[in-house]
Amino acid sequence: MNKLVIVSGLGALLSLAGCMQEGNMARAQTSVTAAAPTVEEAKAFLARAEEQLAQQGEELSHASWVASTYINYDSLWLESLASQRFTELSVELANEAARFNDLDLDAVDRRKMEALKQVLVFPAPNDSEKAKELAEIGSQLNAMYGAGEYCREKNGKQECLSGDKLENIMSTSRDPQELKDIWVGWRTVAPPMKPLYTRQVEIGNEGAQELGYDNLSVFWRSKYDMDPDAFAADADAQWNKVKPFYDALHCHVRAELNEYYGDDVVPATGPMPAHVLGNQWAQQWGNIYDLVKPENTDLGYDLDALVKKNIKDEVHMVKVAENFFTSLGFEPLPETFFERSMFVEPTDHKAVCHASAWNMDGKDDLRIKMCIDKSAEDFETVHHELGHNFYQRAYKHQPVLFQGSANDGFHEATGDTISLSVTPKYLVDIGWLEQEPGSEGDLGYLMKMALDKIAFLPWGLMVDKWRWQVFNGEVTPENYNQAWWDLRREYQGLVPPVERSEADFDPGAKYHIPGNTPYMRYFLAFIQQFQFHRALCETAGHEGPLHRCSIYGNKEAGEKLNAMLEMGASRPWQEAMEAITGQPELDASAIIDYFAPLKTWLDEQNQGRQCGW
Repeated sequence: MNKLVIVSGLGALLSLAGCMQEGNMARAQTSVTAAAPTVEEAKAFLARAEEQLAQQGEELSHASWVASTYINYDSLWLESLASQRFTELSVELANEAARFNDLDLDAVDRRKMEALKQVLVFPAPNDSEKAKELAEIGSQLNAMYGAGEYCREKNGKQECLSGDKLENIMSTSRDPQELKDIWVGWRTVAPPMKPLYTRQVEIGNEGAQELGYDNLSVFWRSKYDMDPDAFAADADAQWNKVKPFYDALHCHVRAELNEYYGDDVVPATGPMPAHVLGNQWAQQWGNIYDLVKPENTDLGYDLDALVKKNIKDEVHMVKVAENFFTSLGFEPLPETFFERSMFVEPTDHKAVCHASAWNMDGKDDLRIKMCIDKSAEDFETVHHELGHNFYQRAYKHQPVLFQGSANDGFHEATGDTISLSVTPKYLVDIGWLEQEPGSEGDLGYLMKMALDKIAFLPWGLMVDKWRWQVFNGEVTPENYNQAWWDLRREYQGLVPPVERSEADFDPGAKYHIPGNTPYMRYFLAFIQQFQFHRALCETAGHEGPLHRCSIYGNKEAGEKLNAMLEMGASRPWQEAMEAITGQPELDASAIIDYFAPLKTWLDEQNQGRQCGW
């Protein structure tokens, strides 16, 4: 998976919508008295809150869908209005939930109270003007990103390219000057975001403090059923387990790119420039596999070519991915999914092409929004997206406040677990290959996977480390960009291809920053998916190397997966983890085991090289 995704909709509790007339808000506020709350009062409040969320939840989902698939002044205005209403209701419910902080509630009701306080990513203060301002900023930032483009001279004509098209060029171009121009050009969309983002953080911190958190950093890290500082420490501990592997991969990739491009583009020592790794953000490196792959190692197949040969159109690609899930025992997607989803980039208006999965009503109005290309990357991404949709439907029977994943990493991990089963065995099972390639191709397969999975981990960690530092004041607007590149150098061993300054706002060139999507979910998911994969393969009775396993067609694995999915957010994530893997903790050992043969090979290749940066 190369395109990262978000989950939107009622089921994820991120696109819940709610509105309350001013008179009702005033009555609700005046009903809050100084009297000590009772358990009965708490239960009545929760029932009312969930009813409001269920009844009004579709408003923002639909407004956001239109604003994302048909960008214009009016769609953004409607989304902003719906977002303001949702924000005001959420703030009101969160503040009222805080009344019951000291009440002795049963575990289910206490969990619902905490969920109410954490529905919003950026909680607004209990001030309608600031709630409105926060909603407007969110819509503006999203629109800036979605409408962003880079214009260049091509064959004597001006050519303007969307972010999605620029990604496609960066995935295949080997012209260092073109790559540099595109890298710099896309980042021109971000500087106007900086003052808006700064103000957004100010308002969000006020809102978090009103809910009893020191700042947004603590607020974001409080959603993982453990102490916020302990959560951050565990993330670091898991990264440190994998870091030796990343260091070895970085060393080999740098050496191969230096040989290909020369010292002027990629130096033989020190950090690598960020524009030559086949991805706009250098977050995954699979697109440069041909430059760094092991010699005399043939995968035995070309997934890009197989997709182009076997896939008729975008709908067909989605149907193939849907078949994976039905082979596990899941019910097919509803017809409305195919009627209402966006599969192709519109030609007559602008839309946000960034792939995302939606549940509009917390029930069966499932959709994906994506500009699908007939490529290996998008073939895997579609499988990933449907993982979100099937997860959303699995927990639709849970109470509204539990219609989400065990933690936000579980949603991403579920999608990627399915992608891990897109192996040669799977391609044989669906008739795209006559037989699995021999083991001589395994090293190349693992290298291609590592360029996406291992290379991603430091990026997945540092994006929110930057935001945590911004939120707690450690990083100020005066050094946003410097801090960003300090972290990228420290964790990824990467530097910008041209000099940057505080006139730039390079974080804003990544969707999840203006889109306000927390990023730790991806770091967690890239570890959890290998835990899930290992456990499901054991259930399926797979024998042999883990990287050759596909659970396609195995009903027992499907039952085990579904049992975890149906839990939603009703229990601490550690219990959901134990339900599917047998262990309650996050554990990076599965990813290390999966790639062990490649690590041995990398260490051999790196002998005599000066590794590190």
